[in-house]
Amino acid sequence: MLNKNLNQKIFDSDAERIPTRNGYGEGLVKAGEENKSVVVLCADLTESTRSEAFAKKFPERFIQTGVAEQNLATIAAGLGISGKIPFISSYATFSPGRNYEQIRTTIAYNDSNVKIAGAHAGISVGPDGATHQATEDIAIMRVMPNMRVIVPCDALETRKATVAAAKTWGPVYLRFGREKSPVMTTEETPFVVGKAEVMWTPGGSKKKADVAIIGCGILLYNALIAAKELEKEKIYVSVTNSHTVKPLDGKKILDVAEKAGAVVTVEEHQIAGGLGSAVAELLARELPLPMEFVGMRDTFGESGKPEELIEKYGMGVESIKEAVKRAMKRKTSL
Repeated sequence: MLNKNLNQKIFDSDAERIPTRNGYGEGLVKAGEENKSVVVLCADLTESTRSEAFAKKFPERFIQTGVAEQNLATIAAGLGISGKIPFISSYATFSPGRNYEQIRTTIAYNDSNVKIAGAHAGISVGPDGATHQATEDIAIMRVMPNMRVIVPCDALETRKATVAAAKTWGPVYLRFGREKSPVMTTEETPFVVGKAEVMWTPGGSKKKADVAIIGCGILLYNALIAAKELEKEKIYVSVTNSHTVKPLDGKKILDVAEKAGAVVTVEEHQIAGGLGSAVAELLARELPLPMEFVGMRDTFGESGKPEELIEKYGMGVESIKEAVKRAMKRKTSL
């Protein structure tokens, strides 16, 4: 059963779909209205990253660096240790991809109060192809000291995450996408950095979960569809939104994992180094149990329609259901 604070219409054929990047743009404006220290920098992708709304409303607090991602990061680093709250916006393949060293040395090492917005993340970028499909960015940012990593599931949560990032001291990486995706949350859905939220409970909380699905980003929608369909087969799962990959909500993840006895992680990212790895590290230390991973499997993407690519690379509904069944089989064989 879907959490009562979530959008109960997401399973309808006419369910609302909005790009998560739109939420970032709305969040920037709201953060700017709440705090005059918020400034925004962009690397010649103002419209595409949706930072243009902030630029129009607060032109005196907007900096266009051009196609110079290294400068984007280092200018922001200076602002971040000077009392400002800078957001830097570009495609995730370029920031943090192209300017990793500048982010590491000038932002993270100095604990500068910079928010890094990685747009067009994941395979669902679609026809832009592998060069623009960031599927390694969570990994490279998660291992960086002082860095927080947030991967919202929809446009509303992205807006909340952007506002929350402005109020969170220190470096933050926000990851969001290009294509329209289902709006799963509502204005009432809680969002707290570092706090995971259970989105689906098996059989309306009347059944014990056979497997706990833990995911982040837009693929949580596929996880919810899978959970609903699996109940028809008398297979019960819980679905938890771990939007904050770092710091991970270890308490909540251990709770849902222990209740189920097996875990499947779902993310639009390489299975190495992302949310799945973070959860596996936690479970290996605290609660070893069977685990399966849904994500990119050590491969680059290609050009294609987003929905076709999600299916081809094993992140669709059927792939999630198969992963759940594998996890269940491993659990029962112990």
